[in-house]
Amino acid sequence: MKIVIFDMDGTLIDSKKDITISVNYIRNMHYNLAPLSEEFVVKAINMRERNLPKLFYETDIYHERDKDVFEIHYATQCTKNPYLYDGILEMLSSLVNSGVKISLATNAPTPFALRMLEHLGVDYMFDVIIGADKVSTSKPDPEMINEILNHYNFDKNIDEAWMIGDSSKDTDSALNAGISSMFVTWGFSKESKHEVVVSEPKEILDIVL
Repeated sequence: MKIVIFDMDGTLIDSKKDITISVNYIRNMHYNLAPLSEEFVVKAINMRERNLPKLFYETDIYHERDKDVFEIHYATQCTKNPYLYDGILEMLSSLVNSGVKISLATNAPTPFALRMLEHLGVDYMFDVIIGADKVSTSKPDPEMINEILNHYNFDKNIDEAWMIGDSSKDTDSALNAGISSMFVTWGFSKESKHEVVVSEPKEILDIVL
């Protein structure tokens, strides 16, 4: 059995416009701060170590009012502008049609992931979709990956598994779970020193198939 676990934002989906709009909505409403650029927001999200409340709202911790309003705003906003990167739909279809099992592990909340994937018409392809709200510790902790592997009764002696993402959190989670990984450069991070770097979705097919 072959299993491919995908990150979502910056890997399958370009969602930076809507994330940035919702972050800037909070900045304006609660802090009267000038808007951040999409580039700054996605760079902050993908930092190995970062304090997002400080970077986004100039506060040391996430305040409940910020989290609550963000979730209400983003629940509507998240389906307005996302799109699948070029070649993603064809790549996912080829994997599924070849009998490869695919699942999703995202640090976004699961309801947002489901809403976006359904909006883009690809939700039915994934066996398991796990967001940060479904685990006690998100990536780079391996908990998400281990839950997905357990779903498939993964046996490292006979099965193969890959984690594919655009962040060190994705590749580190794979390392921590003891599986292979690929780093994609078409999304939020344009370069990496990771051992396996792919610049087009079809390269994933070359490796997996």
